[in-house]
Amino acid sequence: MYTNHPETVLNMTTQTTDFKNIQRILVIKLRHHGDVLLSSPVFQVLKNHHPHLDIDALVYKETAPMLQFHPAINTVHSIDREWKKQGKIYYLKQELGLFKTLKQSKYDLIIHLTEHWRGLSLVKLLKPEYSISGSYYKRRGNFWRKSFTHLYTPSNKQHIVEQNLEALTALGIKINNNERSLILEPGASAREKVHALIEKENIISQKFIHIHPGSRWLFKCWKESHFHAFIKTLIERGEKIVITAAPDKKELQMVERILLGIKANVTDLSGKLNLLELAALSEQAKCYMGVDTAPTHIAAAMQTPVVVLFGPSTESLWGPWQVAAKIITNDTYTCRSCNQDGCEGSKISDCLYTIKPETVLKAMDDLMAETKGVDTF
Repeated sequence: MYTNHPETVLNMTTQTTDFKNIQRILVIKLRHHGDVLLSSPVFQVLKNHHPHLDIDALVYKETAPMLQFHPAINTVHSIDREWKKQGKIYYLKQELGLFKTLKQSKYDLIIHLTEHWRGLSLVKLLKPEYSISGSYYKRRGNFWRKSFTHLYTPSNKQHIVEQNLEALTALGIKINNNERSLILEPGASAREKVHALIEKENIISQKFIHIHPGSRWLFKCWKESHFHAFIKTLIERGEKIVITAAPDKKELQMVERILLGIKANVTDLSGKLNLLELAALSEQAKCYMGVDTAPTHIAAAMQTPVVVLFGPSTESLWGPWQVAAKIITNDTYTCRSCNQDGCEGSKISDCLYTIKPETVLKAMDDLMAETKGVDTF
């Protein structure tokens, strides 16, 4: 758990923000699934402090489920990156349609949480009274700095959740520690499907371990033979395992290799669940184990105890947020966190591969003992 909240460093214009005169807000987060989920507290804090606000989000289409049922959000607008593949006319038509929709909303404030140029473009086109972004002008230039009414300097030593919330601090909102939680609502349909699946497999809620070994980035993945040994040992202890993966050929093949020769007490749901169903599954698990990837943040959002392996990425920035967790690293490698695409571009990170299965097993045992899950460990 991350509980330190260092003082925010601000770099703002002199214009103040009066939320009494603000009705509609657009929050832009054009990043991957985990990034979008880690922005979820921003919406709730805004609503908590100013209940009259109408708050919308703009994200990529594939990440929209992360905010689909967020209680503080009115509408999740999305950009489909497949538009470009349909030809220029189709692409321009979709972009124009999105712009018209956003224009009609007459936003008073735009909160841009990344350094994506689209956010700046929308500020110029939609002309809200207020707009805020990180002061990325060292990389973006003075044009960026002069395009927003408010700027803040995100601290690159704080967790990404905190970096997102710094935008609200810069707008004068005093954030309480108890309102920084991730928010992810799977919805009734996802919960019903998962309930039916685990019932069909004779799996009891809170009596199984959810394992998600894959990541879209191979350099974040653990050694497959270690996953195999880890799962085999758990099964020998009498544990029930549910394993998942994205519907990606490489991830599905990875799971196939990991489970080679393992038949009993494993339910393979790889490629069979969407993101909200994955959340509903994690919610039912007594523990989750994985690597630095979006499903790990999803499990944390569902308040499922998390065991996670970190290699080249930085756990202080991307670790599981406000949940019982064990983060495993091999810090004998002084080169981490290098954020490189594997050692010498190999897609294989030695700092991850050298973490032993018994180390992960002990971490899981300790976590379950700490969370009073000692009945099966």
